[in-house]
Amino acid sequence: MLPSPTGRGFCRSVPQPTYREYDHATIPAIDLPRVPDVFLQPLAAHADLTVKIGQVSPLTGELSHIGKDDENGVRLAIEDLNSKRIRIGGQNVTFVLDSQDDAADPKTAVTVAQKLVDDGVAGVVGHANSGTSIPASRIYSDAGVPMITESATNPKLTQQGFTTVFRMVANDVRQGSVIGLYLVRDLGAHKVAIVDDRTAYGQGLADEVEKSVKAAGGNVVAREFGTDKTTNWMAILTTIKSRQPEGIAFTGGDTQAAAFVQQAQKLGLKVKFIAGDEACTPQFIKLAGSSMNNDTYCTLAGVPPAKMPQGPEFFKRYQQRFGVPVQL
Repeated sequence: MLPSPTGRGFCRSVPQPTYREYDHATIPAIDLPRVPDVFLQPLAAHADLTVKIGQVSPLTGELSHIGKDDENGVRLAIEDLNSKRIRIGGQNVTFVLDSQDDAADPKTAVTVAQKLVDDGVAGVVGHANSGTSIPASRIYSDAGVPMITESATNPKLTQQGFTTVFRMVANDVRQGSVIGLYLVRDLGAHKVAIVDDRTAYGQGLADEVEKSVKAAGGNVVAREFGTDKTTNWMAILTTIKSRQPEGIAFTGGDTQAAAFVQQAQKLGLKVKFIAGDEACTPQFIKLAGSSMNNDTYCTLAGVPPAKMPQGPEFFKRYQQRFGVPVQL
């Protein structure tokens, strides 16, 4: 393996050519001008090194807007790296993007993970979802390929013990505990309904919210679920309304969350509403529209990018490069 300039790289080494040794006695001694050392080095030392970086996210389906957001972010990072003309082991390095669509589907995630391994990627940014990251992580671990997810928060991902798996945000134990505590202690919602989308992310986060609500002295009056493709929540909302909750925690995607709050408003359900980080996007705000009010909240599993030192500048650069705002 070749070291990176930061000492944290994972670039594959290039085999060096071998040279045949000759008996010096058979070669006549002649007086030649000194050849610069640079010409005596192996040719491979001057060849460009191409490093493939994998990226996996849902580029199709309900979460495609988030998936494209992820892909654009990796593309921008690679462009930044290439502009710095990085050298590794004396070689000029060009980073290239190998982007794959897992459609937020666990089986597809395994397939594209194996494809990236076969493509010879040096590392992977992704997957975006817990349900895809968990099964794909074993493929990368077996191949010794590091992966870092920007948004998969289910704690099971890193509890598997793979040394090649990393995440950039807090896991759902932290996020769920904050949601439950905030509902009960800060918003005064002691009777809470919890709804998830039955994905590894949604169900896992909902479980942690339930624990936190109870630990804070609240009461979970309803625990319901749909799927990550549910569009009609009226039956579930009718059941919830009959339990007279003071707050609702929704753990699912932004499209589902928007439909949920719209239908809750139509049903006349007035409660404190809080959604997890997968719904904390501009898309949710856009789709929910007037259904949102001062009792609508969402969480982020990390520091909001706008509050990071380079956050505002990044938003500006992203918008200029891709013509759309950052989604997540």
